[in-house]
Amino acid sequence: FNLTGLGRGGQQIQKSKEVYAKAVETLVELASLQTAFTILDEVIRATNRRVNAIEHVVIPKLDNTIKYIISELDEMDREEFFRLKKVQGKKKRDAQIAEEKRLKGLEGEQGEKLPEIDEETGVTNLLNDKDEDIIF
Repeated sequence: FNLTGLGRGGQQIQKSKEVYAKAVETLVELASLQTAFTILDEVIRATNRRVNAIEHVVIPKLDNTIKYIISELDEMDREEFFRLKKVQGKKKRDAQIAEEKRLKGLEGEQGEKLPEIDEETGVTNLLNDKDEDIIF
């Protein structure tokens, strides 16, 4: 404090005033940065909560929904396949019954028995048929 006398006291006061103003400006900057960091911290925490909710709640629900939809589609495919097999079997039985009726109708009209068709080969075996008008 040697220089605080009458000759240089005003300069020291002016210098301390400038240093004090700079310190206040720095404190204001620090306070605004601290506020910004606090807000940023709150936003980061909220974002982390949202991320955790998505990872642990939303994604598993969507996975379960996808698995359910896939299983339902598979079940529908199996039902459709079974239904088609049943329809094919019914059509085959109906065609076989219609063919038997047609053959019986032809036998009734002609009064004679038609040659039997071998089911494995689909060919008539003429040796199995007996002709009544041939004498041997």
